[in-house]
Amino acid sequence: MLKKRLAVIPLALAAAFGAQAATTVKYLIYTEAGKQMGEQVVEKLDDGVTKVRFIYKNNGRGPELTEQFRVGADGTMTEYTVKGNSTFGAVVDDRFERKGDQAEWKSTSEQGKKTIAGPAAYVPLNSSFEVMSAAITALAAAPDAKLPLLPSGTLSQTKLDTLDITSATGKKQTVQLLAQTGIGLSPAFMWATTGDKPRLFAVIIPGFMNALEEGWENAIPEMAKRQKVAESKMLADVAAKLQHPLPGLTLVKNARVFDSDKATVGAPSDIYILRGRITSVQPAGSPARDVANTIDAGGRIVLPGLFDMHGHVDRWSGALNISTGVTSVRDMGNDNAQLQAMFDETTDGKLLGPQVVPAGFLEGESQYSASGGFTVKDLQGAKNAIDWYAQRGYPQLKIYNSFPKDILKDTVAYAHSRGMRVSGHVPAGLRAQQALDAGYDEIQHINQVLLNFFVKPDTETRNLNRFVLPAEKVADLDFNSKPVKDFVAQLAKKQIAIDPTMSAFAFLKQRDGDVNEPYADFAANMPPDVARGFAVGTMKIDGAEQLKRYEKSYAKMVQFVGVMYRAGVPIVAGTDDIAGFTLHSELALLVKAGLTPAQALQVATRNGARYTRTSNDRGSITPGKLADLVLVDGDPTKDIKDVRKVSAVVTRGYVVYPSEIDAALGIAPFIKEAPQVAKAAQAVAEAGGGNDGARNRVEASARKHD
Repeated sequence: MLKKRLAVIPLALAAAFGAQAATTVKYLIYTEAGKQMGEQVVEKLDDGVTKVRFIYKNNGRGPELTEQFRVGADGTMTEYTVKGNSTFGAVVDDRFERKGDQAEWKSTSEQGKKTIAGPAAYVPLNSSFEVMSAAITALAAAPDAKLPLLPSGTLSQTKLDTLDITSATGKKQTVQLLAQTGIGLSPAFMWATTGDKPRLFAVIIPGFMNALEEGWENAIPEMAKRQKVAESKMLADVAAKLQHPLPGLTLVKNARVFDSDKATVGAPSDIYILRGRITSVQPAGSPARDVANTIDAGGRIVLPGLFDMHGHVDRWSGALNISTGVTSVRDMGNDNAQLQAMFDETTDGKLLGPQVVPAGFLEGESQYSASGGFTVKDLQGAKNAIDWYAQRGYPQLKIYNSFPKDILKDTVAYAHSRGMRVSGHVPAGLRAQQALDAGYDEIQHINQVLLNFFVKPDTETRNLNRFVLPAEKVADLDFNSKPVKDFVAQLAKKQIAIDPTMSAFAFLKQRDGDVNEPYADFAANMPPDVARGFAVGTMKIDGAEQLKRYEKSYAKMVQFVGVMYRAGVPIVAGTDDIAGFTLHSELALLVKAGLTPAQALQVATRNGARYTRTSNDRGSITPGKLADLVLVDGDPTKDIKDVRKVSAVVTRGYVVYPSEIDAALGIAPFIKEAPQVAKAAQAVAEAGGGNDGARNRVEASARKHD
């Protein structure tokens, strides 16, 4: 489900409301490749009411919203309504009203009231880009560029840059780059007009979409470039603050090492690290020589770095991954240029993030096409894309929903000839069995696996059907039937890996007002504005009977993962959801499916390395491998929930403390104390450089006999 992480975008973008220029403004929404995917039309009426029509479609889905609001003298709204459907089709019906100091709101998932004095802006759970525009205006007039939010929080705005631009018709204006913080877990960047009452001009989301005023499309490249520079500086500052280097020899002592091959915990050990790699693992208390840094694990369990096998990485999610012990992410589809840039930034230490193993994204052309990667029409186009990925070291190819089925087998064969594994969704018109027959090595998502038993050649699976059909039909699927047992047996015989992303698919049973299963164990730790989004329905569910059916279908999807595992089908742990935190949720769901906690951890470590072809470097705590270590309080091999208690993470020659990241993001910590680095009392002797030229002159003849 490419870009499902953007399902939380309304929270990250929604802000406050304020006065707008008395004109109708039309914004066009484009994919990164320049294809129009939607629009936003903002109309201000003479009576002071603002009306907004907002729609975009990507990957066969997208929101359709109609908003109406009125603002008061302070620029914040006094009345607001929004109706429509969210990205996955859930009903959106949100209203707010403020009279004097009394504010009251109600949506499909929550309701509340509050007494507040002074300006305050309500944050709707689903909204258009126009709420950003209103926030820009209100914040420009607010003291210190800060504005209280409802239900809670404070929104801040900072100017990062200005730019003079010219339209295709020669019109000129100056725009400014702004960053808003205080909503969500990362800043929201936007371009605005200048003057006393600035408003939204453009929103650039690299690798996904660009939304801007109609007629100024030629300004996108320069705005994107300037935004990247400003954002990179912010990220470099974050990385410098939160990554603590470990120069010289480092000892992690008294560690109970998780053996990912045996799924057991060994006796206390000392782990030696130099230049980002494990050099030795010795029994605890073995003599140490010239150690520069010591971290006392204090008997904690130390896991190999966890793998998230289904991510769509961005520049801001890295901190969430690292803080939760996820040191490697398999990226399952991204903007190619953005991903390559992130590789460079991470290598240079300018980006706090996991090590990324990329899967090359390959899509076909249709009205349902997803953005990112390469979109192809024919076999030659597919081969060209595969060559591009292979030349850049991509170990895997991911094929998507609209890929032309008539060239699937030849495409898979060509990818195999270039040494790449092949996985993906099942192209529309095919069943999973046919994808296996074409040579797939892996299938993404439990719905794509189970659709095998429901689709016909004319079934459209590029729209919401790929979610609705499993939600409706899996409840009645007999796992003991011959077709199901034969299919599972073939998966096991061929060793087809399955990336079920169960945590992501819990949205099938999400009911408005309830915190969904994958979020329940960490919702209380999240900032309030983030946590409230966990109770928002995703699918359109009509009544209690349909909800009961969808709940049964989802429970059987989880059960089926256990059926496959016990049959010998390789399982990997991926999220396609909120970075880091839902990887822990995925492990809990593996346990629910019947795995032991230790087996679930084995899936997230050994299997992660095995199916990214990085076993030589990762997946176990072994001399010669990368020193990706996760120090955990409690015992996650007995209680999988303890995997959330990450106290420290070592990766790429740095130690990172989740408590510091949590504090920066407004997240309540999961542990009380973290093991600190003890530096050597006396500095370890350093080499003073070389002068072989002088040495050779005085003892050249002697050195010939060395």
